[in-house]
Amino acid sequence: MKTLLKIVGVIFVLLIALVVAAPFLIPTDAIFNKVSEQVEQTTGRSLTINGDKKLSVFPSLKLELNDVHFANMQTGSQKDMASMQQLAIRIPWMSLFGGEFKLDKFVINEPTILLETDKNGKANWQLFDAVAEQPKTEQQKSSGAVNLPDNFDIELGEVAIYGGTFTYLDGKTGAKQQISDLELAILLPSLRKTLELKGGITYMGERFDLDVTLDTPVKAIEGETFNVSAEVDSRLVDLNFKGAIAEMGNDVQGLLSVSGDSVKNIASWQGVELNAKENAFNAFNIKGSMHLKGQQFKLTELLATLDELQIKGKSDIKLGDRLAVNADIDLGMLDLNPYLPEGVAKEEQAEPAADAPVQPIVWDDTAIDMSGLNALDANVVVRSSGLKANDITLGENQLTVNLKNAVAKISLDKFVAYEGNGKGVITVNAKQTPYKISTNFSLDTIDAQPLLTDAAGFDKLMGKGSLNWDLTTTGQSQKSFINALNGKLGFEFADGAVKGANIAEMVRKAKELIKGNLSAVSEGLDTGFDNSQQTDFSALQGSFVFTNGVGENKDLSLLSPLIRITGSGKVDLPMTNVDYRLVTGVVDSIEGQGTTDDSTGFKIPLRIKGPFHDVGYSLDVSDAAKEEVKEKAKDKIKDKLKGLFGN
Repeated sequence: MKTLLKIVGVIFVLLIALVVAAPFLIPTDAIFNKVSEQVEQTTGRSLTINGDKKLSVFPSLKLELNDVHFANMQTGSQKDMASMQQLAIRIPWMSLFGGEFKLDKFVINEPTILLETDKNGKANWQLFDAVAEQPKTEQQKSSGAVNLPDNFDIELGEVAIYGGTFTYLDGKTGAKQQISDLELAILLPSLRKTLELKGGITYMGERFDLDVTLDTPVKAIEGETFNVSAEVDSRLVDLNFKGAIAEMGNDVQGLLSVSGDSVKNIASWQGVELNAKENAFNAFNIKGSMHLKGQQFKLTELLATLDELQIKGKSDIKLGDRLAVNADIDLGMLDLNPYLPEGVAKEEQAEPAADAPVQPIVWDDTAIDMSGLNALDANVVVRSSGLKANDITLGENQLTVNLKNAVAKISLDKFVAYEGNGKGVITVNAKQTPYKISTNFSLDTIDAQPLLTDAAGFDKLMGKGSLNWDLTTTGQSQKSFINALNGKLGFEFADGAVKGANIAEMVRKAKELIKGNLSAVSEGLDTGFDNSQQTDFSALQGSFVFTNGVGENKDLSLLSPLIRITGSGKVDLPMTNVDYRLVTGVVDSIEGQGTTDDSTGFKIPLRIKGPFHDVGYSLDVSDAAKEEVKEKAKDKIKDKLKGLFGN
């Protein structure tokens, strides 16, 4: 018995001596050289360890490598795909023989990792081309889930990355993304307990703190549904997600929220200066329930706020080679004025001096890029209880945007504004240049003056009525669209006035002709625009036919108690010029619109002519014809004056 104990004791001493001497007996360099050789044979890349190499087996298996380099592909932008100052691993021996795998330490210090594609699109992470080309077995085609033994577990001690950079470089486009100053730690007491990832990264100069938890990682490994929460905090934006992941990451759903104090700061961080107003693009918050399964992303119960705006809705997005978006959005009361650029939004300016010349209209010839319409397909319904843009104020409205293969169709399904309503369609074809645009609108019982004043700064027409148009154009700039405008526009208004000239008063000036005062013609008719004057009407209607930006009218009709006006002429939009002839006839009664007396024996022609910014009005008769006008006027004016003022 004593002999047996001595033998066991000797063996035990020898084992201890072997463990102690192992680091000195094992040819460390030979081992790592063999590993490097095997790595190069498998991947075609070299693994080089330029620093110290330490391997010990007592009291635990310990490996420490310094100045490690893994080569990049030959067409890469730099020599190494990955390098690190130090890699340290420590594994307790007992965990290798028991049912629990315990990792005391796995620390990477100052790694520099580059993922890139070359100019041909080849990725440097494609290390096993020969293996990748082999057909997959049925087992490999499965979900990838693994069934772990019940008694198997993993306990992680210090698992971390300290410092270093992680870079992605697109060799085709030159796009580069990089995170740096990595400080990440993984905490896992057991595969059947919560896993935590904590730490931070720096991206484009901004620090982002991360806090991710995953319950029972064994579920993720075995392909079961598991819960996850993630928080990202930074100076610019905070992100929070709580949900569940199933089907090995192919099915993700949960609650997502993103918030921040300033959209302007985020834009500036990305190199975009919004130059926004003080009350625009500040605090924002987006909340919603999301579900990502395969190539389908659904967002429901969406609630987004930006400054004073509040948006509700839902969307269904199909990812893949071509993005497709279906959405239903309620914008509430949408005030766009804070978000319009200073050059577009109407600014408060001092009134120009009375003698300051009016500036002519110049159409912008800057090319407009609509290629973005080919980036996705979409069907979006947008509604709002009201809208403000510049001086335009709309009531409840709804529009549908349908975008397919660079052709956008915008349908105005509901339009309530300016005491009227309407419907219409705009189609924009951006498949190729020049772009093609068509519009078809019908507006009824519209109050003309506020609509035209807000939309175009034109306040010369007052009254209620209908406005409809069917117009098409092609081009790539405001100027080219104006030059190619074709189609028809019609209008019909009642009980209103045209500001700028009192044609009825001009007719009354004809009274002076009876006395032989020809200067009255000039005083009453041959005058310029006067904003304080207006011509009242009980009915006004007409239409324009546009050809290459020039609108021609042949059927203008204005009915007033004293006069009847007909007109024809052209409005040249490309040249910003008008040439129009009005014929004013004095009726034989003053019964107004309802009269059956259409006689207009005494007629006065009026010419409206000039550039838009300086339109002039003048009597359209020659000097020789003025005597004839005088004689024809005498009896007609006498009769009118009797009717108006008595005998």
